[in-house]
Amino acid sequence: MQEALKTDLIYVSAFALLGLVFALGPFIIVYFLASRNTRNTDNRTKQFIECGVEPIGDAWIRYSAVYYLYALVFVAFAVDVLYLIPVALVYNDPQFVIRDFVELLIFVGILSLVIVYAWKKGVFKWTRHISSHRPQPRPVPPAP
Repeated sequence: MQEALKTDLIYVSAFALLGLVFALGPFIIVYFLASRNTRNTDNRTKQFIECGVEPIGDAWIRYSAVYYLYALVFVAFAVDVLYLIPVALVYNDPQFVIRDFVELLIFVGILSLVIVYAWKKGVFKWTRHISSHRPQPRPVPPAP
């Protein structure tokens, strides 16, 4: 009995340690791989420049609720697929083929109401709203 207890304790400890490695590992890897310095362009220090284009506006912008509704539609159909695969594997009795097919149609039909709801709310209309307040770009100093 003591030997089984020690083995279980080793397994639990190994899984806990592995969980910690998976949780903290990406942070440690990023710390060692991240860039420590920035390029100095036009005497602007501490500015990250990825593509050479001057950044416009602030990084903290508000997203429209349309993006969140679009994400909810995606989640609804991801859940749909998660449930359909196991159900399709379980429903393989040749005696109840029609009943199983009707149940699956009802399930997919109910989840398809999400698409109808999103369509009525205008989620699939991608219009760009331009605000009246646009930040002015900084003037570029003349080259020496």
